Amino acid sequence: MCRYVVITVISLYALMVCSVSAAVPSGVNLSDLANWDVIIAENASPSEVCAAEEFQSHFAQASSIRLPIVSQPAPATGGQRHIFIGSSSAMRASDVGFETREFGQEDFRIVVRDDNIAIAGQPQARARGTLYGVYTFLEDYVGVRFLTVDHTYVPAIGTQRVVGPLDRFYHPPLRFRWSYYGETNNNPAFAARIRVNTVTDDKKLGGKTGLNLINHSFHQHLSSQKYGKEHPEYFALVEGERKLEMGGGGPELCLTNPDVQRIVTDSVLDALRNNPGMENISVSQNDNNKYCRCQCCAAIDDLENTPMGSLLTFVNAVADEVVKEYPDVMVGTLSYWYSRKPPKTIYPRPNVQIQLCSIECCVLHPINDPKCGKNAQFCQDLADWGKICGNISIWNYNTNFSNYLLPCPNLRVIESNIRYFVANNAIGIFMQAAGNALGAELSDLRNYVMANLLWDPTESGEKLVNEFLDLHYGRGAEPIRRFINLTHENALASGLHPNCFGRAKDYAIDETIAQAGLNAFAEAMQLAENDAVRARVEKASICAYRAAIEPIWYTKDKSSIEPAVAERMRPLVKRFLDLCKKYGVTNVSEHSRIEDETERLKRIVGL
Repeated sequence: MCRYVVITVISLYALMVCSVSAAVPSGVNLSDLANWDVIIAENASPSEVCAAEEFQSHFAQASSIRLPIVSQPAPATGGQRHIFIGSSSAMRASDVGFETREFGQEDFRIVVRDDNIAIAGQPQARARGTLYGVYTFLEDYVGVRFLTVDHTYVPAIGTQRVVGPLDRFYHPPLRFRWSYYGETNNNPAFAARIRVNTVTDDKKLGGKTGLNLINHSFHQHLSSQKYGKEHPEYFALVEGERKLEMGGGGPELCLTNPDVQRIVTDSVLDALRNNPGMENISVSQNDNNKYCRCQCCAAIDDLENTPMGSLLTFVNAVADEVVKEYPDVMVGTLSYWYSRKPPKTIYPRPNVQIQLCSIECCVLHPINDPKCGKNAQFCQDLADWGKICGNISIWNYNTNFSNYLLPCPNLRVIESNIRYFVANNAIGIFMQAAGNALGAELSDLRNYVMANLLWDPTESGEKLVNEFLDLHYGRGAEPIRRFINLTHENALASGLHPNCFGRAKDYAIDETIAQAGLNAFAEAMQLAENDAVRARVEKASICAYRAAIEPIWYTKDKSSIEPAVAERMRPLVKRFLDLCKKYGVTNVSEHSRIEDETERLKRIVGL
């Protein structure tokens, strides 16, 4: 009897162990998917179809296995060994099934368990969650890196690549993400791959966020060309005049004029009626500092101790009308230049969005560096806005707008700046860089770092920089890395605090630094392992040549240059211009194209 009891207990224990072991889910070996398929819904949205195709294509490159895309599981498989992409009845009925109806537009969930994989977000046509989930899976579990428009790194999976078991949900912390480079803006498919959600309405790519960039817009709602002649009183009183000829989009408005408020409100409501799906609309100052000083506007501004007083009063009034018809739409305005400081007593309405701009800030130091006076005041303004507004977005400046091609030693602050903005509850970040250009200084590297940090601010900026350098420049990476570190460390040691407009000296770049750059890129060219890598290194070297010709860059008259200087600069200028042409550089600054400078430079050095 005792022996029976012991045997029974042991048997029961063995059964329990077996049961527990059987209940433990297993992962998936990605190198063993030869007989799998990709399942999408029969009525899959265009972006879900695109997600499945992107998975199929990149996985085939990594494994040489091209998985079929089907809309129903094959009966013989018993519902096993599938990759479910997007929400479908087959996915929900599977062992990895889940509901996505409550997901946001960009939320996704990845489940890997027991010979099944599910990647899905919201199924609506303009949702991007499934597509972004596929890109995240490819990056995090296959090792794919979307480096540039024409360079996607896809490593071989090999014979053993086990993923999971896992159950992962992601909700992006930012609703609006824009790494503002021409390379992104001109290539919507690439923008989707790096999860910049502001570039295209293409349904295949999930469309774009309903949030628009809050920008200078008074001239769009009330034009001086239309109203100025008959109603000069609609426009700002500056130095006793209603000045109708004004740069930066035209004159500012008289914000206490009731007719102005009515016209702008009507314009806003018309725009919303004609553009369904908008989640915000801009009601914001033009790009000059000639705000209205009439008696009524000035009285509000004096009381509030900031020109934002009359501006926010006006925006609130428009928002009060908008909310009646569009309760879910925000009315946005720039907190920029003269209007950056929040008012003392006037608070934004709940449906008002503040787009805070950092144009005066130092680009070399982290935005939250307490030792940097330019940045400290911005942080105070952000904190003060945060106390009274729940809809804050950021306009941050990330290049030298006066010289797109010069080295700009601010790569190290991108991570800390984005993290600081997110920690202070920003709903969106516009990282303005060379968005109207191609081939700006290290634009591919910068774009990669910015976009990845906007998508996931917990990433390491240093890791992203090194990853890009190693994968994109191969054996030539080390001298380029050395030059980047030199420019950054030299700038920090200089004690300078430049903004986003400057000459080489403002960033502590002299002829010694320029020569170090030429030497570094020459070394990188020698180390590069093939023609493709050499071309990438050559393109990146443009910044060193631009720094090297700084001594004659601003010269207009050939006679003002000594012959010895012209002779020394001549081969450098020729090489600079040849490289710009070869690699499609379009602009030398925000407002000057390469064609505008080419003939002058040739004339100056006698080419």
